[in-house]
Amino acid sequence: MQQPFDITIGTTDYAVFPEGNDTYVIFKNGKEYVEIQKDTDEQWLKLDPETSLPLFELDEEINAIGRAIVAYVPEEEDEEDLPD
Repeated sequence: MQQPFDITIGTTDYAVFPEGNDTYVIFKNGKEYVEIQKDTDEQWLKLDPETSLPLFELDEEINAIGRAIVAYVPEEEDEEDLPD
């Protein structure tokens, strides 16, 4: 499974915690903010906090977070630091 990572959109920093099945828990300003699920690369769904069912409403912030997740490329570890 993918490791947690950080993304920045504008001036806002988010921590992204992959949960599997294209579902992610997003933290904003150090607090759990929302759980989202990929619908398509451009369309993401916010999940209801109580039922975890998708909410089918357009939310540009959620879509922006999703696009940043799709675009995220993990940093490769520096090979010089790895043991032989």
